[in-house]
Amino acid sequence: MLSSKAKYGLKAMVHLALREGRGPSLIADIAEAEHIPKKFLDTILLELKNNGLLLSKKGKGGGYTLARPAARIMVGEVVRILDGPLAPVQCVSRTAYRRCDDCTDEGACTVRAVMQDVRDAIAAILDNTSIADMSKRGGRVDPVLMYDI
Repeated sequence: MLSSKAKYGLKAMVHLALREGRGPSLIADIAEAEHIPKKFLDTILLELKNNGLLLSKKGKGGGYTLARPAARIMVGEVVRILDGPLAPVQCVSRTAYRRCDDCTDEGACTVRAVMQDVRDAIAAILDNTSIADMSKRGGRVDPVLMYDI
């Protein structure tokens, strides 16, 4: 199951994608717009920055921006950074493999076989969906672009 940390991280990344090219966003603005606790968001954005997905600028005009175009940041990358491996069981993980203590024959394990399919299906979607793709799915309009004349 996706953690709140990863869910909030994805929401923040989509927020930044929608503002791409318009300068940095303040944490407080992201937190308010996405209904994310600010203190928790601070930690999430720092982790994403430390893993090369975000850039930050301090001082006046500062805030966070995407480190590369939203079309080149995959959802799977964000989820792995914030939640760890995608695999539902450790014995099918590609990044954190560990043999199950109770397993005598991985090749014959029916649980492992199905969980491998689950892991592959999840990875196929998350690793082929960019933050830009995700930002187009919600149908949300950035409030900054709404004008009354």
